[in-house]
This record gives sequence, C-alpha cells and structure tokens, in this order.
Amino acid sequence: MTGATDGRETDAVDIDVRPYEPATDDRELWALKRGFERGIGAETGSAEKEGVYEAKLTEDYRERWLAWVDRCVGEDPDCVVVAAAVAADGETTDTGGADPLVGYAFVLPESLSFVWDAAVLNEIYVAPAYRGTGVADDLFEAALARARGQDLPLDRMVLDVDQENDRARAFYERYGFEHWGEMVAREL
Repeated sequence: MTGATDGRETDAVDIDVRPYEPATDDRELWALKRGFERGIGAETGSAEKEGVYEAKLTEDYRERWLAWVDRCVGEDPDCVVVAAAVAADGETTDTGGADPLVGYAFVLPESLSFVWDAAVLNEIYVAPAYRGTGVADDLFEAALARARGQDLPLDRMVLDVDQENDRARAFYERYGFEHWGEMVAREL
C-alpha cells in the first residue's frame, strides 16, 4: 500500500504498509520486535516481568526469531507486513536513505492455523511516536486481509493479549474482538 489507507499523513510523513523484505528490513524489524517485547515487560507488570522480557532479548534469540520470521515469510510472503514512514515531500527521511519502519503486523501462515483452529495474529506493534496516528489501523487492516485469504478451520482471527495491556485490549475491542477462551501458562 502506498500512504495510509485513508489518506492520513503523520507530521509530513506518509505511511507505506507493505510486505516485509527480509534482505533489507531485518535490522529495523528486530528493533521493533525489541520494542514490542520491552513494552510487554515494562508496561504490563512488575519489575520482575520486565526483567524476564529484557533478559530474553539476546543475540541468540534475535537470530532464532529472525530465522523463524524468514521461514514464515518463505511460506507466506504476506504474513508479515511493515509500516514505513515516507517523507510526504518525496525526500528521504532522517535515516539518510531507507524509509524507517515504524510498525509491523505478523499473522501466522495458514499452515499454522491449527494452533488455535483460526487465523492467528501473532504480533502487531507500532513505535510509540506513531501511536494514535492510524498506523495500527492500517497494519491491522493488512493483517485482516491476509487472514481472510487463508483457508481456516474456523472463520475467526485470534490473538493473545496480556490482561494488563489496556491500550491493546481497547484497540482489539474497537475491532470487535470478544473474549474467547483463556490462555494459561506455567514454567517448564
């Protein structure tokens, strides 16, 4: 997509929602993933939870996570979409060339739909400076389109939302998500 889906601009910056390109977007996608994980840790719990999420962001985790993303994208090129900030005047942005990524959405490939018998929205994240600008809406619409293109056991999209993440819960409720089961966890 070129520009925000409803023509919106963000401080003289257009948003281009497009498929993730592993060869050129991996560093910035990882930076966003770190923001996602750090946000879960810092904004949805105790200092202990924050430490747990921060501790997992090792070089080994980065390599394994990006390899997994690459496998998913190899199976379904549209399962990860990114939002890139493009200067509205056509000039390059302050990164000196490449359009900076400001968010991403990740729908698991169709082959993994049996995890929850539905399309699975694995992650959606928008950098703090772009929250409230419509970038999350654009990413979600792209994720929803990807999910609608899948052959699913149940015609639903599911996701896991931390019960302490009020902002995310409000976002998903606005899109009609309803409580459907409950995930529980324990240490191995």
